[in-house]
Amino acid sequence: MIKCVILDDELLAISYLKLICEQIENVEVVKAFNDPKLFLSEIGNIDCNLCILDIEMPGMTGLQIAELISDSKKIIFTTAYKEYAAEAFDLNVVDYVRKPIKKERLVQAFQKAADLLANTKKEFIEWNTNIGKSTIFTEQIVYVKTSDIDSRDKEITLKDGTSIVLKNLNFKSLLEMLPSKDFAQVNKKEIIALSSVKVLSTNEIITTISLEPNQFLKIHIGEIYRNSLIEMFGK
Repeated sequence: MIKCVILDDELLAISYLKLICEQIENVEVVKAFNDPKLFLSEIGNIDCNLCILDIEMPGMTGLQIAELISDSKKIIFTTAYKEYAAEAFDLNVVDYVRKPIKKERLVQAFQKAADLLANTKKEFIEWNTNIGKSTIFTEQIVYVKTSDIDSRDKEITLKDGTSIVLKNLNFKSLLEMLPSKDFAQVNKKEIIALSSVKVLSTNEIITTISLEPNQFLKIHIGEIYRNSLIEMFGK
């Protein structure tokens, strides 16, 4: 699924883009902005993997914005001006779509984005936590559970035993950030790193996560997650 955010200073252009996107399979417009500064202030907290940026905007160009966010988001540029093409591709963006935008051309751009996202090795996640905006390397994560204090938050346990709370994030969005081959949801409230599984039975996982001497974390397997877990372990 491509989750995109649109930035264009013209409201009509935004409405037109949203209309086209709604007609394309596996594309969801999460949010749209017509103010570059507001976009920059919020983009870090939005669950998306692609940004569609207009280039010509008052105050700040799409090229300037791309320089700030291209490390974390895939980018498609839209513009009525062909003279920006070379500079746009120097930023290693997904595509450069000329206005007026045609659905067929946008479908091509989204396909390029989907291919790139599928081949991207996700080594870290970035999110607001109890210690501020944080970058967490996925290889360090061993276990995730719904916070006991606020069910909207998720508590991550790292290899060294450190706990970090991801603020206001659901499991569906979190799983999309994590490498699918390395993590699995076990029940409605818990996710495990496959490398932390010591024993897998029909109803329970025994992990390598130590609670106290000779005691290890055990997780109940929810019925609706059992088959997918078994498949992941090739049983």
